[in-house]
Parts: sequence; C-alpha cells; structure tokens
Amino acid sequence: MDELVALCKRRGFVFQSSEIYNGLAGFFDFGPLGAEMKKNIKDKWWQDVVRRRDDIVGLDSSIISSPKVWEASGHVAGFSDPMVDCKETKHRFRADQLFFSKLKLKATGEVIGAVCVQESPSMEKDAKAQAKKFMKANKLEGEIEEFDFKDLTKATADDLAIIPSPMSGTPGTLTPAYLRPETAQGIFTNFKNVQQTARIKLPFGIAQIGKAFRNEITPRNFIFRSREFEQMEVEYFFSDDDEEWKTEHQKWIDFSWDWLKSVGLREELMALEVHEQSELAHYARACTDITFRFPFGQSELQGIAARGCYDLNQHQEASGKSMEYMDESNKKFLPHVIEPSLGVDRLFLALLVSAYHKEEVEGETRTLLKFHPSIAPIKVAVLPLMKNKENIVELARGLYQNLSYRHNCFWDVSGAIGRRYRRMDEAGTPFCVTVDFQSLEDETITIRNRDTMDQIRMPITEVA
Repeated sequence: MDELVALCKRRGFVFQSSEIYNGLAGFFDFGPLGAEMKKNIKDKWWQDVVRRRDDIVGLDSSIISSPKVWEASGHVAGFSDPMVDCKETKHRFRADQLFFSKLKLKATGEVIGAVCVQESPSMEKDAKAQAKKFMKANKLEGEIEEFDFKDLTKATADDLAIIPSPMSGTPGTLTPAYLRPETAQGIFTNFKNVQQTARIKLPFGIAQIGKAFRNEITPRNFIFRSREFEQMEVEYFFSDDDEEWKTEHQKWIDFSWDWLKSVGLREELMALEVHEQSELAHYARACTDITFRFPFGQSELQGIAARGCYDLNQHQEASGKSMEYMDESNKKFLPHVIEPSLGVDRLFLALLVSAYHKEEVEGETRTLLKFHPSIAPIKVAVLPLMKNKENIVELARGLYQNLSYRHNCFWDVSGAIGRRYRRMDEAGTPFCVTVDFQSLEDETITIRNRDTMDQIRMPITEVA
C-alpha cells in the first residue's frame, strides 16, 4: 500500500489536502492525473448507466438541503454535518464554527437575548461589542454574566429564536441546513418532479453523481475512508409486488459486477457478501455488497440494497405531499426501490490496485499501471525522438494537436526515449507514439503498447 501511495504522490494522482500546513486528516486533493481519471470513471459510469439505457434518467441535486429532509430520513440523529443559513444576508456558515452565548442579567439571571460570533481569537471581544450594541438598541441597563460559549450544533429550537445572525444581527434568522451524508435523499425528494417531467413509467431509475460528507472518527486506508467523497448512485423504482424486488435486486447485482469488470477490476480480487437478516437496516429487505481485496483486506466497494418503499413513505409522511405513483389501471401505490451505490474514490483506489504491476525488464524494475483505456488519465503520449531536430518536432507537434481533439494526450520531449516510456508506464498511458527520422522519410510512426512493450510501425494518417 505504501508503494501505491508513493506512486500517487509522485505521478500526481492524489495529494494530502492542505499538505503545506501538515495536512488535514480524511481529506484529499486529486492532482492532474487523478482529476482526469476521476472524470473518466464518472463519464464511463454515466455513459453506461444513464445514456445507454432508456429506463434511467439523471439528476443533480443540491448538496445542502432543508433540515426536514434529514429529519425524515433519520440522518439528523446520525452522522450529518450541520450548516446554518442566514435568511437575510444569504450567508452560509458551518454550525460548529459559530459560537453563541445567552445574555443574562447578573442581578436577576433573566435571559434578555443572545450573542453569536464566528470562531476566532477575538471571539470574546466581538461578543462584548455585540452585547453592548444589543443593550443600547433595546434600551437595557445592567451588568451581564460572563459568556458561556457553545457551538451552534448545541442550540435548541428555542435558542435559535433568540440567537442573532453574526452578519445582520437580527435574531431568529439562522436556519439549520446539513451537508448531505448521501446523494440518495435528493433523488427521493425529487421523485415526483422527475417522474412527471421525464414522462417515464415504472420500472425506471434516477441516477446521480455527487459529493457526500461523513464525520469519520478514524479516517484511514488512504482514500478508502475519508470525510469528503463522491458517490455514483441509482434509485431504481418498480411496483410494490412482493416478488418483483428479488428479480430486480439480482439484475442489479449482475449488472454491477459486469460493469466493474468492464472498467478494469480484476475479478479474482472481487467477491459477493450477502448481508444476514440481523445485519440489515430495519426497513431493508436485502443487501448484497460487492467487495474488493485491497492491500489492507477485503472491504466493501459497492452496495446493492433493496430498500422497499421506506424513503418515499418517510418523506410523504413528513411533508404531507403524496409520493404515490399511479399506474395504467389507476392504482396508486408507493414504488419500491433497489439502490446500487458505488463510491467514486473507493473505485478509484480499487482500479489503482488492480492496475498496479511491477516486473523485471533487462535487470531493471518496471512499474506500470495497466488501466483499461477508457479509464486511463492519458490515452496516448506523443514523443519526438529528438527535441533539437526541428522537422521531427514539427511533425510530432502536428500529430499531437490532431490527437488532442479526441483524446487527452501528453507531450514529452525531455530525456532519453526509454526514460520517457517508463514515465508513461507509471502514469498508466496505454500507448506511446514516437516520431523519428524514418517518419520524415515515409510518414510512419512507432506505436508502443504499454502492457507488452511491443512496437509496431504504421502510417501517421491512420493514427491522426
């Protein structure tokens, strides 16, 4: 695992977030190759799951939602990250970075209001200035007790009614909101909107790719378990027939397994884990995980859950708005749902593990990433044999520009050709195109295969 992490840093796949400030646990930044690879993963998934199917449509819902969404789904008591919005100024704050204190008169202990300040070394000073302003505006006199600061996550509904916004100073204008712990709830709350506007009939799915956040107490194993991550999820809706869910569940297990193999996961590292009834959430009918053998052990990669109609029912009861579907016989019911949920970051790591190879070549160790071409961050590298031969560079540059219209290409003129090949092997580039002296004579180029290192010559017109 250490070798893989070092490669990710060396070649620009993944960096520790805020590294120059000693890093921030559980957060990562994706470098030039990592950003390309993540985009390729998401594009491939969207192409295969949404665009190539006529029973699935897409959605991009907001990261911040009304707190009522998370109350209905049951997440508020769990692992969501609270935010607050100021209704007047539209500013947004993390609730754990705002601190409030009730204003109590020393003489009587009466609560006359509250102060609210952003976390800073000058909190006490800022709060005193705010309290003085409050007392003057309300024509109050008397000495107040010492501040008892608490962060806003500990504020009750009664507290929020008297706590002022640190921007406007107006009490009762801070509204709690939450960073979403999953993308699924945005799909459920938009079920009727999507179904009616897309004019789609059961069975159908709604797909979404998006960021989610969790307060992991011990983020670990590189990007496998982090506090900010991306999900690719489908909520696939179908009838409330008691037997149909088994068929749909198995279809999505099979589809997910085959898709993961198609993007380059090694099947010998994959396995299925069926959850026992005692392990299921109270609303779930079944759940099967596709697991992967990471260097730190076999762990969940993708979950395929049969969630029944729990989520739609929860939002229908909490909102008072119907989530029912009416079929062609005018029967109304709450559809049931299968949820295939796949983490982009976990798949990213699994693809790196699957692709990572080391081998001996002429007494030297060659490190390469055998990515599937659809996932590889660089599709082809264009390498002029010599950078000081203007005619070779000019021909190679023209080829590079033509290829760049269709693919993400890399231009490299630095170092011996063998060293350049090795750099591209570590980046997972499937093909290297070399322009040499023979290219000037017959307009052919050399194409090198990353995995086999075989080289063939072909006309430049067939490449560009």
